Amino acid sequence: MSQSILDTVLLFSLPASGKSETRTYMASLTPEQCKNDMCMGPTVQLDDYPYVHMMHRIDDELRKQGWHDCYYQGPTRPFQDDWTWAVLIELLNEDYENLMATRTANPVSAAQHLMDRLDAAHAKLGMPEHMGMVPYRIRKLVAEAIEKEAKHELDVLNHTCSQDRTGKTLVIEAARGAANGSAFPLTPPHGYAAAFQQLSPKILEKAAVLYIWVDPAESRRKNIERGKPSAQGSILHHSVPMEVMLGQYGCDDMAYLMEQSDKPDTVKVERLIQQNDRYINKVYHLPAARFDNRKDKTTFVREPKDKWNAADVKTMHDELSRALKTLLKVQNAIER
Repeated sequence: MSQSILDTVLLFSLPASGKSETRTYMASLTPEQCKNDMCMGPTVQLDDYPYVHMMHRIDDELRKQGWHDCYYQGPTRPFQDDWTWAVLIELLNEDYENLMATRTANPVSAAQHLMDRLDAAHAKLGMPEHMGMVPYRIRKLVAEAIEKEAKHELDVLNHTCSQDRTGKTLVIEAARGAANGSAFPLTPPHGYAAAFQQLSPKILEKAAVLYIWVDPAESRRKNIERGKPSAQGSILHHSVPMEVMLGQYGCDDMAYLMEQSDKPDTVKVERLIQQNDRYINKVYHLPAARFDNRKDKTTFVREPKDKWNAADVKTMHDELSRALKTLLKVQNAIER
């Protein structure tokens, strides 16, 4: 049966491509604009970046207490274990389940709750539960140092998960890639193919992919441009270290996946999933469209809304509308 709005949009693309600006713009639209121009309901949004940032903050405070970094090779360096990319997807899966159940969390300590969630997500992948190995005296001091930030992020997540999803569109933001010059297909856990293998089948059943299209060099340029040293927790103004940009985001596989799919304007995902007491091979064709941002259409959104130029708004609005209408058209044309 044809649908009039998109249920779930995976806003996947390179860092600084314009994803967060697009989410911000979507959130600024009226319900009528969402429905008539964007084929969406008002948006409910999830993002894995807060976990990336908070793992950095945990490492910062661990070092201050004389302990070693648990998640990163250093303050401006990549993950110690590349499978942490899959950990982030597990956290998004959990956020999705909580959203679907309108379930919130009210722990005594938001920081301790976050550390427990990180350990549980690592355990699902057979990885070390780092915070469980930190002496409690140190863990307590780390929790006290990051409690304000952790509480803010939990409040935002609780607000999201407490919303009624009826008539709304879920937008999930994430960036994935691989080292500059990598060959395709990318080796897991790098790239979007690996992310699709980790995402909950419940998400894949209803998802479409909106790819904000910039090339890696432009992603690096905009990453430097947007960065503010005091705003690493901000979705609009954080900056990814250059070693990470080249080693983890030097390329991505979205174009490759779209080219390899056996249905146009889709990404084909083959998954082994559990069905009752057995496992079956399931194929998903996720509608996929590019928002062409190679000539920048999104940077103006970083400014306060009252400073947005009408011509810039129209350019972004029209391209976003085109891409999202393409997604709905493809979604209604294929069997899910």
